[in-house]
Amino acid sequence: MYCTFQEKEALAEIFTQVKDVDEQIFDVILKIFRKEKVQDCIGYLLDLGNQTHLEQQILQKVENLMQVENGQQLYDVRKNIKQTTNVLKKIKDHGFYKLDYSNQVYEDFMQNLIKSCRNKIKIIKFLEFLVHLTSIDQNMIQCGSNSLYILVLIKVDLRNKNFLNIKIQNTSLVGANFARCNFSGSEFNNVNISGMNLNRAILMNCKWINLRIHELNKLNAHSDYVQSVCFSPDGNTLVSGSNDKSIRLWDVKTGLQKARLDGHNYTIFSVCFSPDGNTLASGSDDNSIVLWDVKTRKKIVKLDGHTNDVRSVCFSPSGNVLASGSWDNCILLWDIKTEQQKAQLDGHDSGVNSVCFSPDGNTLASGSDDKSIRLWDVKTGQQKAKLDGHNYTVFSVCFSPDGNKLVSGGNYGYIYQWDVITGQQQAKLDGHTNCVMSVCFSPDGNTLASGSDDNFILLWDIKTGQQKAQLDGHHSGVNSVCFSPDGNTLASGSNDKSIHLWDVITGKQQAKLDGHTFYVMSVCFSPDGNLLASGCCDSSILLWDVKTGQQKAQLDGHDSAVSSVCFSPDGNTLASGSDDMTIRLWDVQTGQQKAKLDGHNYTIFSVCFSPDGNTLVFGSDDNSIHLWDVITGKQQAKLDGHTNCVMSVCFSPDGNTLASGSNDNSIRLWDVKTGQQKAKLDGHTFYVKSVCFSPDGNLLASGCFDYSILLWDVKTGQQTAKLNGHNHCIQSVCFSPDGNTLVSGSHDKSIRLWDVKTGSQKGKLDGHFNRIMSVCFSPDGNTLASSSFDYSIHLWDIQNGNEISSADKNYKNILSQFIGPLFQENPLSLSNSITILRISQTALFQAQGALILKGNFVSYQGYNLRSLFKSKGSCILEQK
Repeated sequence: MYCTFQEKEALAEIFTQVKDVDEQIFDVILKIFRKEKVQDCIGYLLDLGNQTHLEQQILQKVENLMQVENGQQLYDVRKNIKQTTNVLKKIKDHGFYKLDYSNQVYEDFMQNLIKSCRNKIKIIKFLEFLVHLTSIDQNMIQCGSNSLYILVLIKVDLRNKNFLNIKIQNTSLVGANFARCNFSGSEFNNVNISGMNLNRAILMNCKWINLRIHELNKLNAHSDYVQSVCFSPDGNTLVSGSNDKSIRLWDVKTGLQKARLDGHNYTIFSVCFSPDGNTLASGSDDNSIVLWDVKTRKKIVKLDGHTNDVRSVCFSPSGNVLASGSWDNCILLWDIKTEQQKAQLDGHDSGVNSVCFSPDGNTLASGSDDKSIRLWDVKTGQQKAKLDGHNYTVFSVCFSPDGNKLVSGGNYGYIYQWDVITGQQQAKLDGHTNCVMSVCFSPDGNTLASGSDDNFILLWDIKTGQQKAQLDGHHSGVNSVCFSPDGNTLASGSNDKSIHLWDVITGKQQAKLDGHTFYVMSVCFSPDGNLLASGCCDSSILLWDVKTGQQKAQLDGHDSAVSSVCFSPDGNTLASGSDDMTIRLWDVQTGQQKAKLDGHNYTIFSVCFSPDGNTLVFGSDDNSIHLWDVITGKQQAKLDGHTNCVMSVCFSPDGNTLASGSNDNSIRLWDVKTGQQKAKLDGHTFYVKSVCFSPDGNLLASGCFDYSILLWDVKTGQQTAKLNGHNHCIQSVCFSPDGNTLVSGSHDKSIRLWDVKTGSQKGKLDGHFNRIMSVCFSPDGNTLASSSFDYSIHLWDIQNGNEISSADKNYKNILSQFIGPLFQENPLSLSNSITILRISQTALFQAQGALILKGNFVSYQGYNLRSLFKSKGSCILEQK
């Protein structure tokens, strides 16, 4: 039963009635309730005798609770209690008390409610009070759950909170940031935890059941790329083939490895179960096919016939025939009973990457490096049709369950849908930005899954051709996707050596999260550290609240990728440089464009304000450096000397020297007053992408595409250190405000922290799934921002000897009482440097350093999620 329109409208008014209540009283009431073991909070408060008792308790316990203002008497405790009681009673009579307000039915209403609650401190404190009441009163569980849902929606800073023993049910906490929270003793039932940040959370004796999370599990055992995954017909077992030459069988529910099959000499490119689930076929780089007995785990027979890599194997629906596609350009059909080759299908001019039987078994489809798809008559072995449309390699083909459609995935992100009868192209699905390596229909034929070298999995609505969801979790290209027989689970295998299991239903129901829609090129903190600006390839600039991750503004004006953003020293102006050949100045408070500096015929790669804020410098692809007067908007000077694009510019702290890094492999130092080149620093062997002065101005750091970071003495121009550790191009470097630490971001997807004095690596931050484009320290040095080609922004907690929070002390005290096997194996898993905020439109579950003791974490499908937590870096504790 849904609440009426009038009830909905009244809820905002009910919450508003706590505006005169001193929010400190909520904590006091909770303490008294717990001490007296109250079980019916509202009933207790409605009793006049209890109200009097409560008043006395409050006055005895907290003499300084109520403040004296302007000589007036102490705040009326009785009025606070009565007002709190009245609001709770009204809520009890409202649908908010018993209905799931995260249900889509209430979506429009919730948007209006959010507006009335956002930034209202007393309402926020009251909602937190309702959440904590769930640990005391069973009747308050749904009400408290709805309250937590609202707190997440309005992006209240919920980090470092104590949520001991709370009980949450029937709600969504998608994207909730609970970093360093204590959930010990808590109970969750039917809660969507997709994208939740539980980094360094304490999860002792938790009972979390019927959980909804789009990422069900991560299976790690292979030591090289996972090329192929396939579910058994009963859905209980998953098989995977890898470059490590092994085949592995997995228990789907527990995530545990059941068996390892060794027999091939090289990469296993394809694995496939027979329709009865008794036989497994594998195709390999050793040119052979092996049939395995699934029960005994023994090799049945090795089928030789191909003269090059076997890229794909597929059983016919009857299980009597096996088709194999090879880089020898041919397709072979095998009789399973006789174990003999029965036909060879010739026609492709290049390697065959994928073969797939139609549901009736009469037609075989094949995709090839020759850019074509071919349909074959299985009985005669004759080619029935040739489908042309791809301009490059076809990596994967798949029939719809009704056999009327065929989908193909190829180079450059192309997915085509074909009418099998007419051979005509029906649709083109655009969304991936790199090769589509695998496509797979859901059993009902309504959804298509695609895996790509862009690291993403996309779910598509076949009827509309629209993207339904994006699954973000792999760190490298996705080679294989496969639906479970019931269509509820999707498996994916990747070049990151892992297999992921995804809840398809939850994945399609993901809430819309704030974030960019393409590569995030640059990030910059405001001087006060409260805002973060980000520039993106989608031509947008966004301003973010650093504490909550709430989007504060979107600055639109550029027509192409925004490559660089920089705040003025006073924080009032933001400068941006773009591929559209313009620089724009923005008013940070209003979000309005103040000025547009154009007239150039070149791309802007880097912008930087002088320390006094009067000059803006930028580097571009005309090989020059340009200095502009911020007030007049006129060019002051043009510095020539580089022989290729200027990728990075940076002022010295005193504003007298300018450093520039270029694709001519050099760094140059310039006298700002005279415009003369002071020095040319040679040492890199490839493009110099980033330069940064130390806070004292004595050192300069440079990051290069030669995988190295160099430190330079600014006075002498001599190289003082070379920092090696990254295994790919360095895109960005930045000094910490105290100058003791240098951070670097690389195309190897990692961020590294370096000790400036010793040159040794202090830490490595992993979390992005694609190349790092920009790194930036907050003004206080406690937070690091990073942006990536994975469309996300991460904020990292970097503890540089600062005061440790009470939550962190509690964490370390608990850890000292236990032995964590994961910590013993990988001490870096409990590093202080964790992602405290992730800004992205895709939900990513995080639990690095979370402490787990006993308790249950089970999905609504029965999946044990402990292995997922462990794969995310959680520490499973054991008592000493």
